[in-house]
Parts: sequence; structure tokens; C-alpha cells
Amino acid sequence: MVTDERLNEQEIEFITQCLKEGKPLPDSYRHIIPFETKREYELTYADKEREEDILADTFAVPLQPVKTFGSNGNDWTNKLIFGDNLQALKTLTNDPEVKGKVRLIYIDPPFATRQEFRGSQDQKAYQDKIAGAEFLEFLRKRLVFLTELLSGDGNFVVHLDNRRVHYVKLMMDEILGETSFVNELVWHKGREGGASRSHSPHSAMPTEYQNILIYAKRRDQRFWNAPLGPYKESTLQSVGKDAKGWFYKRGRMGRTPAPWEIEAGVALKSYISDDPKETREDVIRRLTRPGAKYVTIGDVWNNELVKQTTVTNYPTEKPEDLLRMIIEASSNPGDLVLDAFAGSGTTGAVAEKLGRRWIMIDCGKLAIYTMQKRFLNLREEIGNKGKPLKPKPFTLYNAGLYDYRMIKELPWEEYRSFVLKLFQCRDEKHRIAGVELDGYLGADDVLVFNYKKHKDVVLDRGFIDDLHSILGDRVGRRFFTVAPAASVAFLEDYIEKGNTRYFILRIPYSIIDELHRKGFTHIKQPVSEMDANDTVDAVGFDFIQIPDVECEYYLDKPKGQVGLEHGGRDAVIKIEKFESNIISKKPLHYENMETLSMVMVDYEYDGKVFNFDEVFYAEDLKKQDYEVHFDSNKLDGQMMLIYIDIFGNEKREVKKLSDFIGRGRM
Repeated sequence: MVTDERLNEQEIEFITQCLKEGKPLPDSYRHIIPFETKREYELTYADKEREEDILADTFAVPLQPVKTFGSNGNDWTNKLIFGDNLQALKTLTNDPEVKGKVRLIYIDPPFATRQEFRGSQDQKAYQDKIAGAEFLEFLRKRLVFLTELLSGDGNFVVHLDNRRVHYVKLMMDEILGETSFVNELVWHKGREGGASRSHSPHSAMPTEYQNILIYAKRRDQRFWNAPLGPYKESTLQSVGKDAKGWFYKRGRMGRTPAPWEIEAGVALKSYISDDPKETREDVIRRLTRPGAKYVTIGDVWNNELVKQTTVTNYPTEKPEDLLRMIIEASSNPGDLVLDAFAGSGTTGAVAEKLGRRWIMIDCGKLAIYTMQKRFLNLREEIGNKGKPLKPKPFTLYNAGLYDYRMIKELPWEEYRSFVLKLFQCRDEKHRIAGVELDGYLGADDVLVFNYKKHKDVVLDRGFIDDLHSILGDRVGRRFFTVAPAASVAFLEDYIEKGNTRYFILRIPYSIIDELHRKGFTHIKQPVSEMDANDTVDAVGFDFIQIPDVECEYYLDKPKGQVGLEHGGRDAVIKIEKFESNIISKKPLHYENMETLSMVMVDYEYDGKVFNFDEVFYAEDLKKQDYEVHFDSNKLDGQMMLIYIDIFGNEKREVKKLSDFIGRGRM
């Protein structure tokens, strides 16, 4: 064993014991152990994992199509994915249509500042709760997979603020390489409403900008359309002269080509003149040509360039103008654009308007329904103005929380393929002792039980005995059988026979500790608007379990008003019971209402697509004794209500005004 001379025997013994027990070494050892590194520098922090481990250990989850909006035969269909983006990204790295094919990745991750932001109506929007090293590793894992998806000539754009941008730049340098850094854009938003968020109550320097890092997979191959801004005559005033003639000077010494454009995207030749008789005024006159509309812009984007219009009022929504400039600069029509923190869907909406293909991922039900509505109600112009725009087909997918009824309805081969992916098994048919098996989990054999073919067969202890009598010592330490829970007659995760443990991978999922090193973690939905941007590292997958919901529907007089007919009354939904039905190895008990996340409403439900109009968060409902109030005039036809628990499960109900009349208080 080669050691540094500064390590004594006691320290060596301590390090050895830590390695045996899997404990992290104290930071004090970092500088005295002669580690080798492939980089000159790197960002170090607690619980940082190796890239190789991130790629290998992340749980991949198959994409379950829920609904396709529109149709286009066998061509590309845009993807709207509900689920933890880390697990979804791992899955996309196995998709040959996506891996290495994404021309532009734009992400606007949570800023991890614990800073409370305010929405357009001065309401609490969200509060990031991932901080410090935890946030850095949370983001780094996703950056590793996103880099795998980026094309060789692609651009990687990360939107941050000044509190974390320096850490993330170091992290991006480490993952993509320092030479892949292209530039940092400053989005100078200005003081909104005459004030601005500041670093602290005592700060004398309010923050008026956000930071946008631009990286390339390979800088020498990157694709880039110089972004254009509106032409102004004042941009031509920086004209100077040297021994070789007149030139346009962009705030620095030396001869530089003129950057302006006559028409968008058509660069003019360098405006350098050797005519000794030409004056400064002649140069300006010559350069100020009729019809000039655009000029290339620099790396500070202000409100003149980025119109701060909102479409959805979703917390942290970015203006379409900002994404227009980024998407036009870093992609061409037909290119693939991906946003893994999609939020309100600005990236997807602008990509659609500009003729790009897109993949949007988010772990929040509010975000998913916000985007679904936005994509189905697009307008041609940026800022969502102009004529209606019919979007190209897109499919809504579940990634990690599945509808088991839809899985059971799949044809056998599709079912078999899906459940193998569900449990991270390699699809590779083979035979042992005449028994046809379906694949491998690591090095262990896997059998997918054909419950459709053997409808009357029950997997009991006798089934395991028969299987073992045939396979015997021909299989290894573990053998896995995938089967519906209803077909299994015992409760244990495995039965031991000889040197082999026969595991049953039940559907719905029975959590088996030996499948992966990390414990199962649900995606969590917010209970207040403040938490709308919270994220979590989900591990594994689960199946939709519809919550139990009981409500009373009645009409009531609005406060302070008397003598109104029912058309002027408040419609009231009194939630009396809300309980989740969670399947877990460890019994879980929640009090009534404890798992309620939000209630979403579509007041004009067309019977086909939920087009949500309003959301009521559990935290606000609790203050109102769990009553949803709205003007009954909003309910002309029928409405859909979606009651969502903190795990993402839904209970849907369709109601008409007549369902409120004659019930409860009048």
C-alpha cells in the first residue's frame, strides 16, 4: 500500500475502518491523502458522487403514454413527461431518437436560495428548499445525464441567479470541460414595480438581473445564430479611423467588422473603407441604409429586448421573448429542444411557435396541467398574441407513477417489455432446463409470469417448489419472477430454497431492498403556492392509488350579500374526507386531510380534455375549513374537479350546477 509520509499508522487504521464500514472520511483528510484526479481542479462538497456511479446507479423508469393530443402517423411526437426528471433523463439516454440528438438544452432549475419570490399579484410564489451541497449534487446528477443527450454541435443553457451561478459554472466546467464555456448572458430585468428583490433587508445593492450560462458540447462545432435586436441609429455612432481607413468600434480598440444586419439573419460585409476623402459623417450615412431593421446584440439583455409578458401566471414563469432569443440563436427549425425543469412550459410553447421539436419534463402536477392547457391554446405570435396556432401532436407520459389498469390492458409482448423495464431488467430471452426465461436483473435470471395465458395459476409455495425442482443449482443466488400481486399467494418478498432466494417482483410494486441501494422515495406535490417549485429525488416507481374523497356540494350567499337568486351565489365544495391509499412495506398512517395537496378546477370541461382554470392549495383550504368557494356563474355547463394528494394520485369528479342545488345550506 502506497501512502503519503504524512499519514501515521493510526490514521491509516482509521481510514481503513471507514472504508470497511462505508463511512465518509472527514474533510480534514482530503488534503493529506494522495488522491489522483483527472482534472486540475474540481468543486468539492459533502456527499458528492462519482459520475460513473451516477450513470450506473440512477433508477430508470419507462415512459407510460397517457394521452396523445393530435396525431401524425409514425413521425416524431413531442413529449410532455410527468415524473422526476433524473429518472426520466436516465430513460431518455436509452432512446436512440434522443441521446446525442438534442440541439438545445435549456433549464431554469430552482435557485436554491431559500429566498421567497413574489408573483405578478404580489402573492407568495415559491420557496426553494434545496440548499447548499444538497442542491449542487441534485443539479449535478441531472447535468451529467443532460450532457449525454446533448448533440455534438448543441448548446447547453442554464438559467440561474447570482447566488449559485459561480458554483454551477465550476460544476459545468468540470462536467463539460472549461473550454466548452461560451459566454454568460446577463438578463437585466430592471426594478419591477419600482423595487427589486435584494440579498438581505440591509442590502444597499438590490438585484436587478439573472445569469444565463451558455456551454457547448464541443465549442469548435457548436451551432449558433447571432441573436438580433432592433436597429437604432445610435448603434452606428462608434466610428473611428486609423491608418487603414474608417471602422466601426465596439467599445474596444482595433478594427472589427460591423455587426449590424439589413434583414434578420443576413450578415453584411465588413464596413471598412480606404477612401481618404470619406469623412466620419460619410461613413455613418453610408452605414445607415434604408430599411435597416436589426443589429446583433451583446451579452446584456434588457427590457428593450425582452418584453416581460406572462401567459400563465405560473410561479417563476419566464417571458416568451427571452426563450425566443435563446431558441432562435441556438437551434434551427426541426431541431430538438429539451427543458427538464419545464414549469409553465415557456420553452415548449416558444419551440412550437418556432417550428422546433420538444421534450418537456416536470415533477409537478400543477406544471403538467399548466403546460397541457398552454400547448392546446397557443397563438402564433410571441407573447401568445395573434391567431390561434394548432400545435403539432404531443404525448403526455407518466414516468415513475403509473396507471396499472392501462398496463394490464397492453398486449402480452408490450406488457412483458414494459414490466422488464419497470424493474430494470435486461430483455434477453433464454432457456434453463427447458424453462423459457425472459431476461436478467444484473447477472440473475428473470421470469415474467404470463398471467394472461395461465389465468387460473396461483404463485404459491408449491409453485416455488416446482420451479426449484426443475432449476435446482442451475441458477445463481437470486431468481426473480415478475407477477401481478393478485396472482401471488404469499406475502414474503422471497422464499429461500437451497442456495437460491426466489424473489417475487409484485405489480403493484412491492419494495424490495435488494433491488437498489437507495430506499424508495415518492415524488411530493406542493400543499401551498409557496412550495410550487419544490423538487425531490424520487427513487423507484409506484402505481396510482385513487384517494378516498367525500364532499358536500351546496350553494351559499356570498358574504355581505342577501336576497340573491342562486345564479348569484357562491358554489361551495365542502371536503369532508380525503385519505390516500398508499401501498408500502411499512404501514403508513395519515390523518384525514393530511395528504391533500391541491384541488384543480376546469369550469368549462368539454368532456375530453381537462383545461384547468384555477387551483386551490391545501394550506389555503385548511384556513377555510376545507371549503372551495367560487362564483356559481362560472358553472354554465359542467366542471371537472381533480383532487390531488401529495404523492401525485388523483380523484376526478364531473359536476353540474344542478348537483349543487338542494344540497347543504341554501
